[in-house]
Amino acid sequence: MFYEMGEKPGLIGRVERHFIAITLGLMTIITFVNVVARYVFNSNVLWAVEGTVYLFAWLVLIGSAHCVAITAHLGVDAAVNLLGRTGKRIAALFAVTACLAYTILLLIGSWQYWYPFVTDLSFLETEDIPMIPFVDGLAFMNGGEPYENLPRFIPYFVLPLSMVMLTIRFAISAVEILRGKRDLVVASHEVVDEIEDRDAHVNAAAASTPSDPAKEARDV
Repeated sequence: MFYEMGEKPGLIGRVERHFIAITLGLMTIITFVNVVARYVFNSNVLWAVEGTVYLFAWLVLIGSAHCVAITAHLGVDAAVNLLGRTGKRIAALFAVTACLAYTILLLIGSWQYWYPFVTDLSFLETEDIPMIPFVDGLAFMNGGEPYENLPRFIPYFVLPLSMVMLTIRFAISAVEILRGKRDLVVASHEVVDEIEDRDAHVNAAAASTPSDPAKEARDV
């Protein structure tokens, strides 16, 4: 499915995973190259710091939406576990409603912040990041003059984009809760469950290993 939730996300989820991996890799490479340039060649990549900051923003905001899809955000459910099945469902609906209200407010605010950069303030450029060759056709947004550096509305676009994705993911979570497919918005016991599964596999492997009579005799 296009927006499938869970451990096996749909097309958008797979694109997000690749995007997150590529972004993290680019941040690592740019930082490494800049360190080598500075301490070995006594130089530096002028746009490295600013570029890494923008990449980190994209990584965090897109990653937060993806974590909603795979229920990777952690939560505290000490009080929720005291409730019955119906109580858990009501609490989950309340939580996802609050999350939806929050993301919708953020979506409105992010759009209002970003929109001027693509209209009245489209001439504003980043400090040091050079213009990317494949977006040279955006000169019409700068009165026909080619951009020297990357226009700010491009990196800032992650604000409304990520909020749209978050809103959609929380809306899907609400639908799944209403249908009874889940009773939590986040996976609060994910780490505990993984540890228990690991211990179960270890114990099963140990139980299935044939004993060594000679070793048992020496132990005695």
